[in-house]
Amino acid sequence: MRVVKLGGSLLRDPLLPAWLDRIARTGRIAVVPGGGAFANAARAAQAHWRVDDLAAHNMAVLGMAQFAHLLHGLEPRLALADSVASVDARLAAGRAAIWLPLDLQRDAGDALTNWDVTSDSLAAWLALRLGADELVLVKSCPVPADATPAELAAAGIVDRAFPAYAEQCARASIVCRVLDRAELDRALD
Repeated sequence: MRVVKLGGSLLRDPLLPAWLDRIARTGRIAVVPGGGAFANAARAAQAHWRVDDLAAHNMAVLGMAQFAHLLHGLEPRLALADSVASVDARLAAGRAAIWLPLDLQRDAGDALTNWDVTSDSLAAWLALRLGADELVLVKSCPVPADATPAELAAAGIVDRAFPAYAEQCARASIVCRVLDRAELDRALD
């Protein structure tokens, strides 16, 4: 079973429907929506109003949920799943699902409620909870071959918390790959 994070930067990418079609046909994939422009709106609102990271985190999660609804609108064969348990149930039934990450809303700050953690690390967090075999992060930018998670974080390709989550995934025998959006065949072979 795989977790595939589709970056919010794919919002207007012409390859997005092909990714969704392939995921729907493959099955047993949990799709994690990125935040993209929706999460950027949360960042801008936080900067303007100076609200805390907890409020910004909750707004960014709602941004991920907005992208999830867009993905579902583009590919209705992918079911929306509003909790880790419902994602797991859909995967157990052999279906692919889009995680509607509303269960990440928080009443108090924790390790997930800061800008070091974005949908990249949240995808790893989900992969760990589901016991996935593989985690694939799909990016709209070129990804250097054989770059380590730390190098990817230093280059701004993944978030700052991702290297630690990637290490947890490695200890759990979850293969982590970060791929360019054009690598559809390589991602889901």
